[in-house]
Amino acid sequence: MSQPNSYPGNSANGCLRVEIIETHMSWVFLTQQYAYKLKKPVRYRFLDFSTPAARHQDCQAELQLNQRLAPQAYLQVVPLMFTPQGTLQLGGNGRVVDWLVKMRRLPAEDMLDVAIQWGTVEGADPDRIAQHLVNFYQTLPPVNLSSMIYLGRLKLDLQTTLQELKLYANGLSSQLISDLISYLLAFLEARPEIFNDRLDQGKIIEGHGDLRPEHICLRPEVAIIDCLEFDRSLRILDCVDELAFLSLECDRLGAAWVGDQILTHYCYVAQDTPPDALIQFYKAYRACLRAKLAVWHMKEPGHLDAAAWFQRAQTYLHMAAKNLPL
Repeated sequence: MSQPNSYPGNSANGCLRVEIIETHMSWVFLTQQYAYKLKKPVRYRFLDFSTPAARHQDCQAELQLNQRLAPQAYLQVVPLMFTPQGTLQLGGNGRVVDWLVKMRRLPAEDMLDVAIQWGTVEGADPDRIAQHLVNFYQTLPPVNLSSMIYLGRLKLDLQTTLQELKLYANGLSSQLISDLISYLLAFLEARPEIFNDRLDQGKIIEGHGDLRPEHICLRPEVAIIDCLEFDRSLRILDCVDELAFLSLECDRLGAAWVGDQILTHYCYVAQDTPPDALIQFYKAYRACLRAKLAVWHMKEPGHLDAAAWFQRAQTYLHMAAKNLPL
């Protein structure tokens, strides 16, 4: 897959060279115009890509779900063929050995995280992002959950996060971790009505699930990529939870104004009036979950960026403390 002649059209379609990006769950092959994502044959407790059939199914889900917010980017699922000549190529004749998601390559300089880093976010960009998300959320039917299930899931996430952080996060403040999680659990017990109101208002939807600046392309039109396709339960959330997470990530990158403006514009256009305490809870909750994820990365065997992930976990814990709801 690293050879340009593996791709249809070769240089006629801009495939003069191929760049490869490796993630935990896939390899992404970049030609000049397109990106092709190949799932790794891995199995974790939260996903199973161990068979070609499972990878094909996930490719189909990734295409369908991401076309909701980025139809211009997600194009098709293509077969990886083993040809009669003994080579691998996309499409054509031969035996299907795997499947890839074909995407239009988006300009790196127009991704929100890069624009924040370079200082090129324009004043109207947050409003454009918010409008894109409002349009999306308004098409989604409410997910029918009971209060017991929704609140129970938030509590379980926090309890699991406490266990994981205290078990694996050697060097992090055990007292800070305990204080943060205890505070958020107590808030859930003391203020269930603000979460029940969200259920009653139909604000729990099947959203994106991983709304971060690096997944948002600003131009020429807003496109939001890389939703969590492999686990529907992770996409079932309050739309304000999702926006609070995006706001948290913008703040972490040094552009709190971007996330604040997105939230403000969303609330105005959608005529949604979540309490400030709810938004703060979601920010602190998400920060704790991201600290847990950073610790997981830190503990991976042979990981070269353990120090960076440790610093990331510390940052998230301090951001959680800063955002505790009153």
